[in-house]
This record gives sequence, structure tokens and C-alpha cells, in this order.
Amino acid sequence: MELTQLAPPPSAGRVFTDQARAGLGDVAPSGRVRLDAIARWLQDAAFADLVDSELPDDGVWVVRRLRLRVERFPRFREAVAVATWCSGAGSLVAERRSTVRGDDGGLVEAVALWVHLDPASGRPRRMPPGFDEVYGPSANGRRVRSRLRHRAAPDGVDRVPWRFRAADLDLADHVNNAVYWEAIEEELDLPEPFDGEIEHRAPADAGDAWLLRAPGMLWIAGGDGDLLASIALRD
Repeated sequence: MELTQLAPPPSAGRVFTDQARAGLGDVAPSGRVRLDAIARWLQDAAFADLVDSELPDDGVWVVRRLRLRVERFPRFREAVAVATWCSGAGSLVAERRSTVRGDDGGLVEAVALWVHLDPASGRPRRMPPGFDEVYGPSANGRRVRSRLRHRAAPDGVDRVPWRFRAADLDLADHVNNAVYWEAIEEELDLPEPFDGEIEHRAPADAGDAWLLRAPGMLWIAGGDGDLLASIALRD
């Protein structure tokens, strides 16, 4: 299965850069930054970009899909710059490309598909007024879609218990997207470089869950067995 394309940096348009530093809460015992911390940096940069753009928007953005290609993991105390830009759009979704570049050689390429939701109904809604003027030039007419791409878990795969905590919930009252990457940290001895993609299917609440495992894939299901997310790994 092909992972989402990593579009090149734009030749024109808005590119926003946020700053971060790998702290104690971001790293594994080895000193490398964890995947969930990288996902949080990307989430924070996306929010900071939206605030800085001054685009009037009372909608809610949620991640449908995120690919992380880690060429070299940032390390403890390493300062990083998170450059982010809109690399494609649809009527209800937008794609955001990002590059995380560390002072000491850390390098992560990322691409995320974000869905724009109405805060009252929770249903997808069109982009806010002025979106095309602010973010259209970097997207350069590239169109993206929100359809699911990962395969469902087959019958008979290995299952291990998992649990989401109340502390994993965010302002939307469901498990924050960055938390899902903790399952990979728990289940895999991560290689470097690393290349993987998560696809969110349904929001998760705090409580019991399941991890389903097969070669090259990991699925996360709720306690009732309903599929919440899938993670595809590239060898």
C-alpha cells in the first residue's frame, strides 16, 4: 500500500515556521524524541499558523490521516524548526505538509489531512471565508480527498489489550490524535529511519481498547471492537 505523497515545498505562498525544543517529556530513555511528541509539535504548529494567519474561523479541525517519515529522530535538548504549509485542499478538507528540522541533524517529513468540522454538529463543513486567499497559493490548485485508504483488520489477527486514559482526552472530549502514536512506541522497536502513517476512522473515548497486529499494520479498536484507527508501516 502506498503511503500519502510528500509534496515538495511550494514555490510561492504562505509557509509558517514554529519553534520547539525536545524536552524531558518528549523523549524515550534513549534520548530520542517519541513519535507522539512529534505529532504534538505538528499539531501545535498547525494551530499557531491558523492563529497567525488571522483567518476568521470558528470551525474545528481534526486529523483524518498523518504520515511521519523520520530520517533522523531529534534528540533531547535539540531545538527544532517546524515549517508548515497547505499543500492541497478540497471542499471540506485541507492537506498540510510540514518539515521538522533540528539544529543537530534531526529531520522529519510529515503530511496530514485535516477535516474542517462545524463545532455544534460535528459534521464536515466548507472552508472559512478567505481560506483560498491565505492558503490557496501554496496549494497551487492541488486537490485532495478524505476517503479512507487503509485496509480493515482481517479476522484472526493478534489482539492485545490497550487503554486510553482520561488524561488523553482533549478539548473536543475525545482522545487526542497524538496519543495514538504511543501504541507504536509501545509495540515496536522503532527503526531509524522510520516511515509510518495513521488513519483515524472514529473518535475514541477514555476506556478499554484493543491493539490488533499483523505484519506491516497495526489497528486500534475500541472495547466494543469497533475500529478507531489503523497504522501502516513501510519497511
